[in-house]
Amino acid sequence: QVQLVESGGGLVQAGGSLRLSCEASGRTINNRPMGWFRQAPGKEREFAAATSWNGGSTDYPDSVKGRFTISRDNAKNTLYLQMNSLRPEDTAVYYCASGYGLGPFRETRRYDYWGQGTQVTVSS
Repeated sequence: QVQLVESGGGLVQAGGSLRLSCEASGRTINNRPMGWFRQAPGKEREFAAATSWNGGSTDYPDSVKGRFTISRDNAKNTLYLQMNSLRPEDTAVYYCASGYGLGPFRETRRYDYWGQGTQVTVSS
């Protein structure tokens, strides 16, 4: 079992930055692919960022490429998402997820553990 707890969300003005953290417990995530997903009100959950099992590869959708950076600190068993140049359309609940295999993966079905989410609100 892996327990994931996200933090770092909040209210920020457009153009600002936030760094989300996802702390894992129960089992190490050091050899697991990890991802960030987001869900806006009335919309389906969508892929935001992913990293491979060893952090050697990352993937982003075009909507966040160049603005978001996913990283991991194996010593702290923690995943991060640095979000810069935030836009109102980035407003959503952000979830971290732990998967299996090599990764990085965009599909939610590749992840078997999920956090409870943290709210990010970007005002215009």
